[in-house]
Amino acid sequence: MIQTLNIHDFLKLGESVPVIDVRTPLEYDHAHMVGAYNLPIFSNEERVKVGTTYKQIGREEAILLGFDLTGPKWSDFIKQALTIAPDKKIGVHCWRGGMRSGAMAWALNLYGFEVYLLEGGYKKYRNWVLSQFSENYPIVILGGMTGSGKTQVLHELKKQNQQVIDLEDLAQHQGSSFGSMGRLIQPSQEHFENMLAAELHKIDKSRPLWLEDESLTIGKRFIPNPIFHQMRIAPVLKMLLPVSERIDFLVQEYGKLDKDFLIDCTVRIGKRLGPEQTRDAVLAIQENRMADFIKIVLVYYDKTYASGQGKRMMESIYEIECQTINAVENASILLNYIKTNHFNKRLQLSIKKIQFKTKISN
Repeated sequence: MIQTLNIHDFLKLGESVPVIDVRTPLEYDHAHMVGAYNLPIFSNEERVKVGTTYKQIGREEAILLGFDLTGPKWSDFIKQALTIAPDKKIGVHCWRGGMRSGAMAWALNLYGFEVYLLEGGYKKYRNWVLSQFSENYPIVILGGMTGSGKTQVLHELKKQNQQVIDLEDLAQHQGSSFGSMGRLIQPSQEHFENMLAAELHKIDKSRPLWLEDESLTIGKRFIPNPIFHQMRIAPVLKMLLPVSERIDFLVQEYGKLDKDFLIDCTVRIGKRLGPEQTRDAVLAIQENRMADFIKIVLVYYDKTYASGQGKRMMESIYEIECQTINAVENASILLNYIKTNHFNKRLQLSIKKIQFKTKISN
């Protein structure tokens, strides 16, 4: 049986039934539906040959070439599909829901699979992804100067059953000039958006959604403008920690990184640091004086953060005193704060507005 589903029903299906993406490895590696397996009908080179034949000769010749190229592969396709979906229930999509997914669906159905085909293919999925960014979310921003341990607090909030999306984890970058940590590789912008949309789709809009205070860009990835706009007007819980605590934390974070990497990153922001500060910071790295290095670059990052905060409405910023970099303790302080009467009223009003807008749009 082959059943064609719209994007909404297909995504519901994906929660319990595995999905295969039959596009080329190159297409899949660039960006794909979150959770989908790649079972490519054509290699990257084969797809080029078929596409060229389609344009230069015609559709029928392209189809014949496609069958010539895939003829010996069909047995292996079915074996791989059985590994992915041993109970013989599987979702299938290609770029537009055309010949590639249609051919795979036909072959799997012939073997006895229950096949679900995505109407409109990956292109329709991308439309759905972009639509998620137009929704309104009950965002609460976790703020604090560099070295406040915001990411660790977010993880602790998640452990305590709070709704959290770690944007830096999705972007595989920690936000600063040193954010790749010398090892992280960022996904494409398109796949970053796919992963963010998948996370947003899970959100219960009757409860707060915690996001870390970020600039528009995380490394080379951009937060979609509609979401970034919501982040800029959302209430901010800004953790205030002693500078000494922040320096100690950053020494632990960056002290273990490769010195050449740290020097390259420092030189990269040299114009903003200033020539003397850049020279002193590089020397501190070379001499393994990590605390001195951190103190120098913190002056720059604190100014940058203050500049970003200055673009927010001051009444949306709530300063929270924290004494140490202790994620468990600071998460508890934050959770207690959002229960206070004045903050809770604002948050509940925001949630009611979102629920009302959602009801109207439905």
